Amino acid sequence: MTTPFSPKKISVCLVAVPETATGVLHGLYEVFTYVGSGWEFLTGWPPGPQRFSPRIVARSHEPFRNSVGLPIAPDLSLKEAKRADIVIVADLAIGREDETQGRWPEVVDWLRRQHSEGALICSVCTGSLMLAEAGLLDGVEATCHWAAIDQIRVRYPRVQLRPERVLVSSGVEHRIVTSGGNASWSDLALYIVARFCGEEEARRTAKLFLFGDRSNGQAPFAARVRPPQHDDAAVGAAQLWIADNYRSPNPVAAMTAVSGLAPRTFKRRFETAAGYSPLDYVQSLRIEEAKQMLESSDAGIDTIAGEVGYSEPAAFRRLFKRMTGISPLQYRQRFQRVAAFTL
Repeated sequence: MTTPFSPKKISVCLVAVPETATGVLHGLYEVFTYVGSGWEFLTGWPPGPQRFSPRIVARSHEPFRNSVGLPIAPDLSLKEAKRADIVIVADLAIGREDETQGRWPEVVDWLRRQHSEGALICSVCTGSLMLAEAGLLDGVEATCHWAAIDQIRVRYPRVQLRPERVLVSSGVEHRIVTSGGNASWSDLALYIVARFCGEEEARRTAKLFLFGDRSNGQAPFAARVRPPQHDDAAVGAAQLWIADNYRSPNPVAAMTAVSGLAPRTFKRRFETAAGYSPLDYVQSLRIEEAKQMLESSDAGIDTIAGEVGYSEPAAFRRLFKRMTGISPLQYRQRFQRVAAFTL
């Protein structure tokens, strides 16, 4: 009997004010809700080791509408929200002539208190204006939406702006993280997942939500779904063997021998039980292992081809591109960038 999964919860407070745009707010809420559990939910593979507990925090826990009339339903009031592990201010509908000094006194006090108690304080896009108003960006590097650069320079001259950056981690223990324009919220989310849950969980999150370059479609993000459970003992024995021996030459013949079935019978029963042909099953195992090596190591592509069972690197490259839509090198460049957010 397995032990029930009991992950550590990481508290995330998402700040909401009338100027808050709901797209990023709710996007962050959904992503953090699924970290750790979404992989199991959609692929069948075991969940990650940690999960987040997101909550929307506002002056009152009463629902309200933002400046364009969209509803926001807070989970907690500022008074109810105790120390969080992470606090995020999403993008704000603030025009270039709108005054920000003295605009959110209660929220600003709460942000200062959260920072003094050790929380990681983050912003998306124009949310940097609220962090600047709180004095949390004084003397540290930060970024923001390009259109808010002049506002911050004029009103908060102590901020060390890095407007060319999409993501900036700064301050004592890197507990201040700012991100650029609206769409950079996904970069911030992946950074936080990598920082708190590890690079592998960040890559899983990127794949689940298709974060990053989608110019080649969604095939590069797809992962092998866990095969269905079945009660065919002969097929099960073959699957157990190939899990440790997928590098072997002539793997389908070896699987057939392990099963004790005639080749045609084995192929038919394997497809019925596992949902793959034996050859497709082996190839999916090999390509998934190659993906892991490309994501987490600097081994050469020819070396990886040999490690997963292909003596001809060119054949491996062709198969990899057919199954993922991109070359092994492109795959490495795409998913090793997720890990780079932790630097």
